[in-house]
Amino acid sequence: MNTHTALSNPWLATLARLESSTEMDPAIGALRQGIRNLPLGDVRDLLRGRPLGHPVHPVLVQVPIGCWLSAAVLDIAPTGRSAPIILTAVGLTGIAPAVAAGWADWADLPPEQARVGLAHAVTNVAAVAFYTASLAARLRGRSARGKLWSLGGLTAVAVSGALGGHVAYRRGPAGHEEGRRLSQH
Repeated sequence: MNTHTALSNPWLATLARLESSTEMDPAIGALRQGIRNLPLGDVRDLLRGRPLGHPVHPVLVQVPIGCWLSAAVLDIAPTGRSAPIILTAVGLTGIAPAVAAGWADWADLPPEQARVGLAHAVTNVAAVAFYTASLAARLRGRSARGKLWSLGGLTAVAVSGALGGHVAYRRGPAGHEEGRRLSQH
């Protein structure tokens, strides 16, 4: 990452600190080894997207993100109550395959990307918690509270997406990609 750019941009400066921090490396190492040791067989290749020739995680996250963004649009549009509830629930259901593919990819990332990837995962946990609270509030007839939880979830998804994008497209000082292409593993 260009040092000048990182210093003049608070977001990039935060990412640079996260990439260079080694405090979580013991936990990251144990988690990565645990994921690598799962007896997934050919499912690992499927989760990594080898049949497609590229990672499948970015494809799978479209379901929850699309549902949750659509629910937010319907929250501000004059529609019935049930559509945002259904979209929130479908988004939560679509998380499992996206998470499995994401962890399969993450286990083989270089250390700098794995550190940011862990922050990406933690932010996704927050998003899922917000959307679970949103769905629960909506099902109890507390639409306003559900909308607020949804807004928190959408914010977490945006931050998570920015972190995930950094993991996927991390560039070095000269603009060359430093990260390994996941589809080449």
